[in-house]
Order: sequence, then C-alpha cells, then structure tokens
Amino acid sequence: MKPLRIYIDTSVFGGYFDSEFETETKMLFERIIKGEYSIVISDLTQNELVKAPENVRNLLYDLKIRLVEVIAVTNEEIALATNYISEKVVGQTSLEDCIHIATATTNHVDLLVSWNFKHIVNVKRILGYNSVNIKNGYHILDIRSPKDLIYDED
Repeated sequence: MKPLRIYIDTSVFGGYFDSEFETETKMLFERIIKGEYSIVISDLTQNELVKAPENVRNLLYDLKIRLVEVIAVTNEEIALATNYISEKVVGQTSLEDCIHIATATTNHVDLLVSWNFKHIVNVKRILGYNSVNIKNGYHILDIRSPKDLIYDED
C-alpha cells in the first residue's frame, strides 16, 4: 500500500522536543522513518523552521529523513488562505496557519497534521476551512493531531 502523504506544520517539529507532545510526536516520526507516511512541507514551513531552535531546525536531517516533498506557496494558496480569513474561520493573525491549510488543500495531501488546537485541529475551524474549500471547488481536507496517526487498530 502506498504511504499516506501527510502535510506536517511547524508545530509538529517543535512537538518532538516539547514534554507535552514528545511521546506521540516521536512515535509519528518512527512511523515516518519506517515509510508508513510520506512527509509534505511547504516553503513556509521551511521559513518558520529557520526561526526555530537549532534542534527543531535540524530534526529532519538528524532523523535521516530523506524523502520530504517541499511545496512552494503560490498565489493560489495565498488567495485561499485569505478567503478563510474573509469568511471569518479565523482572524487575520492566523494567516500563516491558513496558508498551511490552503497549501495542503491545493496540493491534495491525504491529511494535515498539527498540534495547533486553537487555529487548526479544532472541529469548528475544520468545518469552516472545509466549507470554504467546497465553496471554492476544492476537496475536504482531513486535519488531525499526531495522536490520530500513531495507534494500531488491534
């Protein structure tokens, strides 16, 4: 079976070193290393990681994860992200979060993974993002926390 393409936002990289999120984040990265998931990030993620502490910045390299698909943010993603804000899914201060969601949407990833419960992994917000997606001819985006990707069914 082909691995799921998962868009990982910056919060997941930081979660690897955060006592609240490290266990589940490390389990997720173990599955990525095993090839169960294929990572997708954007150039926005790369730019955000430049500002992060060194251990967060170097995580992909340190884990020897080679297959990372990097997507450039284009005007299409900016327009969709702006639409999320104009439709009041979130406020203007959440533009970068919206760009992550728009980039995952327009590039047809299987799901977006985040630890951001306030602006991203939040039922009310997810319904809002997907309402805007459907209005604009895009598909519904599945949004999850790393916890949802680490447990087996047995």
